[in-house]
Amino acid sequence: MIGFFQSHIPFYRARLLVKPGITGWAQVNFGYASTIEETITKLEYDLYYIKNRNLFLDFFILLRTPATMLSFRGQ
Repeated sequence: MIGFFQSHIPFYRARLLVKPGITGWAQVNFGYASTIEETITKLEYDLYYIKNRNLFLDFFILLRTPATMLSFRGQ
């Protein structure tokens, strides 16, 4: 599946610059992606995080993570 996204979505591999965690900027803002269009939207959030990552943004994600997990938006 990753190979499919890499061949159809520019900059998809750039999201691998960030180590995975419980959740991220894309997950707390968008939730689960089931289409290629939604995957592109989530990639935009990931690229925003890569460009603007800082302690405040990480703290904000940390605050929003419990709500994301409890609402099952991450699936």
